[in-house]
Amino acid sequence: MNRSLLFGEGFFETIKWVGENRKLKRHYERLKSSCIDLGYPYPSYEEFLNAINEVAKDKKVYVKFLLTFEGSSYFADYPNQYSYSVIVKDLPKPPSKVKLCISKSRRHSRDPVCKYKTTSYLFNILVKREAIKRGFYDALILNEQDLVCETSSSNILFFKGSKIFTPHRECGLLYGTTLASLSEKLDIREEKIKNLDAFDGAFIVNSLIGCVSVESIEDINYKVDEEIKKEILKVLEDEERTHT
Repeated sequence: MNRSLLFGEGFFETIKWVGENRKLKRHYERLKSSCIDLGYPYPSYEEFLNAINEVAKDKKVYVKFLLTFEGSSYFADYPNQYSYSVIVKDLPKPPSKVKLCISKSRRHSRDPVCKYKTTSYLFNILVKREAIKRGFYDALILNEQDLVCETSSSNILFFKGSKIFTPHRECGLLYGTTLASLSEKLDIREEKIKNLDAFDGAFIVNSLIGCVSVESIEDINYKVDEEIKKEILKVLEDEERTHT
């Protein structure tokens, strides 16, 4: 029985494929740790790598690695086997800067699912659709305490002077592989963020777009700082060139 179809049990990774590198290993480790945390079977790194390499080959492309599960039709049972699919598309061209709104939907900080990249993605879809309908690139998600979490598909960084901040993971968010890369090389402080006008500027970050400047959030306008952006992009480019 396909439990991913019945119950939304599945994980995925969206990857900027430029060959095997440190960033790819981060994607695998997140996938593996999610499966271990929740009690699901998972492929080896070699199986993961070979499956992607067979489809993507030496091209620079968008890759989605989709891990699905099979087993009993009773919802509380654990799956007993996995399968996977690899979807390849052209890499999207990142925008130079974006405008964000604040989503009307809220996330609870103790939601056990939001910290995993699962195929139960309807909440994120609704947030993105709401933003587009309102004429924005994406929407910022707040939790039950009105603290900032993330957007529908990106982590967010704020800066004040030369100091960089990001929402604390306890607020209810998916701690992305790109954010993890940056946090190892840059001094990024996790904070419980509520006052959006307390910062000079902001960036959204994920594996596909890299780092994009935020021009505004609702009616709050931000400074676009190309120097900080270059520093962030350099860290990401270095990781793409670093093999495991």
